[in-house]
Amino acid sequence: MIRSERYEGELTLVLSRPDRGNALSQPLVEELLARVDAAFADTSVQRLVLRGEGANFCSGLDLSALEDSSDGQLLHRLVRIEMLLSLLWHAPIQTVAVAQGRAWGAGADLFAACEVRVALQGSSYRFPGALFGVVLGTRRLSEHIGVERARQVLVQGEQLDAAQALEVGLATHATEPGRPAMAVSSATARALRQATRTDLRDSDLAALVRSAAEPGLKLRIAEYSSRVRARLRGVQSNDQGS
Repeated sequence: MIRSERYEGELTLVLSRPDRGNALSQPLVEELLARVDAAFADTSVQRLVLRGEGANFCSGLDLSALEDSSDGQLLHRLVRIEMLLSLLWHAPIQTVAVAQGRAWGAGADLFAACEVRVALQGSSYRFPGALFGVVLGTRRLSEHIGVERARQVLVQGEQLDAAQALEVGLATHATEPGRPAMAVSSATARALRQATRTDLRDSDLAALVRSAAEPGLKLRIAEYSSRVRARLRGVQSNDQGS
């Protein structure tokens, strides 16, 4: 599910579920957690890059087994995703996300958790968690684009295109930057990253759990998913009729 590529001090992890839009299944999340954790423990890795294979970066939470899931199982999956996002947010090395196509839901949160965020032409970004009552990634988004703008994006379920993502600060680049020259030692760079990012992991996790623990999580997600599928079918019908 994940391909890795290594070039000198740069490690690239490629989400490889293109038939599912690289959606985050539970096994994929667990593999990502293990791979990212191992990369951060490896002092020879100075830069971690995340990519998606195929048309999309990551289309969000994999809902293919939703009917067989309980509220508790869904909550556990969201907790593990939050732990992955927090791990990336507090990375001791530079992290880069390169997004094409859809970066939706947990995929948009994955993008936002990285230090360098490349929004390729044609990419789009949605943070729909609030539409089914889940608070995930809210503080990270607000640190990038400001509290008021983040509230607007979340409450209205707004979709941003690549240009808008760059304009508001969700993305940092429109094209991939070159590999940076290290002006300080790797140990100093790690210490600087730790010193300049307040550790609020427990608060972020608590906010997620409080919101997702409300009874009816599965139903809320199913209703949201149904609305999205209907909207996408409508868009496809319009495209075919034009």
